[in-house]
Amino acid sequence: MSAAMDDASNAEGKASETRSEHRFEDERTASQQPGSDKQGLKNIDEDPNVVDWNGPSDVENPMNFSSAVKAINVSLISALTFLTPLASSMLAPGVPLIQAEFNSHSNLLADFVVSVYVLGFALGPLLIAPLSELYGRVVVYHVCNVGFVIFNVACAVSTDMGMLIVFRFFAGCFGSAPVTNGGGTIADLIAPQKRGGVIAIYALGPILGPVIGPVIAGYLVAARGWRWVFWFLAIVSGGFTLISLAFLRETYPPVLLERKTQRSRKAHNNPGLRSKLDKSLTPGQLFARSIIRPTKILFLSPIVLLLSIYMGIVYGYQYLMFSTFSAVFEQQYGFSTQSIGLSFLGIGIGSLIGLFAVGAISDRIVKARAKPSKKNPEGKMQPEFRLPPLFAGAFFIPAGLFMYGWTAQYKEPWIAPEIGTALVGIGNMAVFMVVVTYLVDAFTIYAASALAANTVVRSIMGALLPLAGQKMYASLGVGWGNSLLGFIAVACIPVPWALMKYGERLRTSFDSSRL
Repeated sequence: MSAAMDDASNAEGKASETRSEHRFEDERTASQQPGSDKQGLKNIDEDPNVVDWNGPSDVENPMNFSSAVKAINVSLISALTFLTPLASSMLAPGVPLIQAEFNSHSNLLADFVVSVYVLGFALGPLLIAPLSELYGRVVVYHVCNVGFVIFNVACAVSTDMGMLIVFRFFAGCFGSAPVTNGGGTIADLIAPQKRGGVIAIYALGPILGPVIGPVIAGYLVAARGWRWVFWFLAIVSGGFTLISLAFLRETYPPVLLERKTQRSRKAHNNPGLRSKLDKSLTPGQLFARSIIRPTKILFLSPIVLLLSIYMGIVYGYQYLMFSTFSAVFEQQYGFSTQSIGLSFLGIGIGSLIGLFAVGAISDRIVKARAKPSKKNPEGKMQPEFRLPPLFAGAFFIPAGLFMYGWTAQYKEPWIAPEIGTALVGIGNMAVFMVVVTYLVDAFTIYAASALAANTVVRSIMGALLPLAGQKMYASLGVGWGNSLLGFIAVACIPVPWALMKYGERLRTSFDSSRL
């Protein structure tokens, strides 16, 4: 493997290394350099018809939006990214009631009615990412927010298991928009050196949402029934949809620059003006190219493929645990329906610890490594500077799985397996935050597609692995079942070292122009 990596690096040679110096900021950074006139026109290769930003301080450039606008956009996206993953596991405490009402006795189908939502997270990004790159991010957010509300209402009025599964799948498809586009929005607005803290806020959703959902649902289901899970989601998401319609701003640079170009054409009566980021493709060609971009990034970039598989394993483990917590803590500790949601708090508290720990040190590590030194005389920023917290996450996950499995197997005090799940939560958060930030930094203008590729892989694994959870525990027991997961996690421990050693070579050998 090392030789293959070296060959890939040598094939590009000096030209690849030169490109890599500028890849981090990608096309957007190039368009922020000085040299524009007051009309927003900039000569590129003596071409007066190319429209660019009005210098590095152009207020239309999303990087230069006011702090208030940035805060509102990041807060709204983070709230939506919390709400839609919240729905993924919120139904879990109500599954026994659903089975009883619809006269279903299949445990596999019972698990699937929960995990099919995550399967929607796999399909949705395939359309959402290219649509956002073609028409802008904000219109996609609005359409998907409305769709999410509609299909949660449909779930609430379902009359059989089949209807519920289908409507829940589509709710997942529409709900994947903030998870898919959120990282791209942050890349549009926030400079690389400051993204770590912002990503920490954004990362709350996909990690804490599925943890808090069952806690709320445990009491909601006991008081009002399982249908109120969906009424709750529809009401809350409806409120955020209205707020987003009022305050959410477009941030995607190619779309904003194209709008500026259209205004300049009218102002100067010059139909020949074109955006600097215009690829001279028809909408049909651009859409066709954009819709296959996540697939290309996934299979042409070894880093994206490796990180997607790794994150898929972590994500699959998380949802496998979510789908089996109820059975484990009911059988081993006698938890009631109302209190079963509390079994999710261990992994939630661990996730919070991981969030604050990684958020606190991430930007500090980046700033320290980006200072001029012998290895980095020009003090250039590299995405690999984000990787150190991944080392800790790689150890916490298997350690937590072993502790959770064997303490629950021997019915040690309930706090012991909760501590084990907390360790898993710390590791999950470290992996999620590092991977998302790394992909955003490495693929800035294509961040939505890179994250879409990652989301598809992890969502498929998050949907399918839980289906094996109850059978695995029935065959192996809680102890050996979690040990099996732990051994696989141990095999993944070398991933951070491989990325730290070979990441830059692999990243710079990947030519984004092939997308």
